Amino acid sequence: MNTEVKQCITCKSKFSMLPMAVDFYKKMDSPLPKQCFDCRNMQRLAFWPFGKFHKRTCDLTGENIISIYGPHTRFPVYKNSEWYSDKWEAPSIDIDWERPFFDQLYELQAKTPRPHQYGTKNVNCEYSDDVWSCKNCYLSRSMLECENVSYSYRVLYCRDSFDLVYSYYADQSYDCIYCFKVFNVKYAFDVRDSLDSSFLYDCRNVRNCFMCWNLRNKEYHILNQPYTKEEYFKRIAEYNLNSFAETGRLKKEFQELVKKEAYHKVDYNVKITNSDGNYLTECKECHSAFFLEKAENCVYFFRGTQNKDCYDSVGILDSELILNTSQLSYGYNLKHTSYCTDVRDSEYVDFCVNCRDCFGCVGLRNKQFCIFNKQYPEEEYRSLVLRLKEKMKSEGVYGEFFPYKMAIEGYNFSLAALHYEKTKEEI
Repeated sequence: MNTEVKQCITCKSKFSMLPMAVDFYKKMDSPLPKQCFDCRNMQRLAFWPFGKFHKRTCDLTGENIISIYGPHTRFPVYKNSEWYSDKWEAPSIDIDWERPFFDQLYELQAKTPRPHQYGTKNVNCEYSDDVWSCKNCYLSRSMLECENVSYSYRVLYCRDSFDLVYSYYADQSYDCIYCFKVFNVKYAFDVRDSLDSSFLYDCRNVRNCFMCWNLRNKEYHILNQPYTKEEYFKRIAEYNLNSFAETGRLKKEFQELVKKEAYHKVDYNVKITNSDGNYLTECKECHSAFFLEKAENCVYFFRGTQNKDCYDSVGILDSELILNTSQLSYGYNLKHTSYCTDVRDSEYVDFCVNCRDCFGCVGLRNKQFCIFNKQYPEEEYRSLVLRLKEKMKSEGVYGEFFPYKMAIEGYNFSLAALHYEKTKEEI
């Protein structure tokens, strides 16, 4: 059962909220959204940069760097290692009770440096972004604990592979989409626990299979037909797999076979309990959720892994009690935030690291009881936060995500453009 039908203030479409979402908003003491799910999702994704790589200099040292930001950003850009150093201090401003909250936060954002790329603990990954604890990765994005991986996107725990999209634990594999725990697998979509195979669709626990679909626990199959080991390798040798043209021909042939012969599931969900959405793995009580693994009670959710009690958010890793947030790792009890790591009990914070009890802050590290980056005694901090919230409520903006003008890249260079294509006029 949904709640009363409302009209989205952005696209004017009708929408309603799930009762469990209404309860969560009350629990988090935040007003219900005024936009439909797609408009909320699009606005949060607009804060997730996905643009070109640029040559520029570090604004702190003058060193030449490769950055996701061009040379004319409205904020300083520091080389990642310099940003995480003690060579600078984040600027702060005093609360101006006569100015709108978001105007002040926008001003602070423009003064505060950002790292030239997202990610830490990397080795030889200068031409990648949003990569964490990786080594020797090139022209790739959204990666965790990968090594020797190139031209890939959203991959975790992968090694020695090229051209992967949304794959975990892939090793020595190529051109795979949505593959998990595979070794030496090529040209595959929706494959798990398999090895030494090529051209697969919707297969589980297969080995030495070629141009196959919907197989479970099989070995030595070609076009879904079984062969002896000797026959299999003799037939495979007849294909000229070292030829680019032949491989391209086989791709087209396999696509047509999959269209005509394969069974197609209604969704790509695996091991879910009372959940709905798509591309869910080991999820419980997740609704209107997409591209999510090992999660519980995540609603209106887009992309993440290992989360609990997260609503209206995108790009969340290993976090709990999260509302209306874009890009977060290891967070707890956060509302209306963007691109933070290891932050707790805070609201309206942007790219903060290891912070607690902060409100309206940008680019802070290891801080507590801060408003607009200025630190206060705990009692004064809590009093000022309550007063600020009342001011924002009177302006009608408390509970809203950051306005589009605060996005750190243009819409066309954000993840929103991949999922919600818009013309320049529409943007």
